[in-house]
Amino acid sequence: MVGLSVGEKRFIQGGIAQDLRCDGRKRLHFRAISVETGVIAQANGSARVRLGATDVIVSVKAELGKPTLLQPDKGKVAIFVDCSPTAAPMFEGRGGEELSTELSVALQICLLGGKSGAGAGIDPSSLIVVEGKICWDLYIDGLVVSSDGNLLDALGAAIKAALSNTGIPKVQVAVGAGADDQPEVDVSDEDFLQFETSGVPVIVTLTKVGRHYIVDATSEEESQMSSAVSISVNRHGHVCGLTKRGGTGLDPSVILDMISVAKHVSEQLMTVLDSEISAAEASEADL
Repeated sequence: MVGLSVGEKRFIQGGIAQDLRCDGRKRLHFRAISVETGVIAQANGSARVRLGATDVIVSVKAELGKPTLLQPDKGKVAIFVDCSPTAAPMFEGRGGEELSTELSVALQICLLGGKSGAGAGIDPSSLIVVEGKICWDLYIDGLVVSSDGNLLDALGAAIKAALSNTGIPKVQVAVGAGADDQPEVDVSDEDFLQFETSGVPVIVTLTKVGRHYIVDATSEEESQMSSAVSISVNRHGHVCGLTKRGGTGLDPSVILDMISVAKHVSEQLMTVLDSEISAAEASEADL
């Protein structure tokens, strides 16, 4: 936890009240964002995102698996986050494990929809190879390299960038297998299908400090928060998921206002992220 003096706390809160934060940003402005793709050679897709001094890496691994009996027409997606003990002192020991779990669960809520998969930002039906028999399982692993606040939004952006960098091998299914037999498949080493990411949302976290809320809070600003609401919004303005942390309850009308603000901010973030991902992939292609 960031230790601040009473004067520093008042300075942060006073600046936010006047719409001028310590780093010169307004309440609803993100820090500069940078994206690199293809940073892990062994993965099917990967990306590194820096948001100010917050630095995260995400890798995507695709493995053939079997659909569940309850969802025979869907592949499976699992999201795990690891907070490196070197990223921040609070990540050492139990603190890092608890935050890793909290971030993993929040990302699943924001990106994978409800238990039925309804509203999912990542479409699991696109991962099916043979209904009821063979599917792709996606393992999305995030690593927090350096933390200066707003980890969830940074990880969400890195997942979107890593998925846009992900190639799923083409699979040929042998014909003639009986209804009860497991089909034989031939997985290509050369032909890949680009993972479809147009529906993958961005995550916008609104952090309440005093009477106002801000986006892309730094660690110092987060230390002053009463609550935070994270909302995932796709490019059509649809909310895919919502999660809250912090002890203070929020009036439903405030939540509705936050969703409205998040939709507005998400458009700007989506535009910047699309541009950064395109530039990163062009740069990777040149190498």
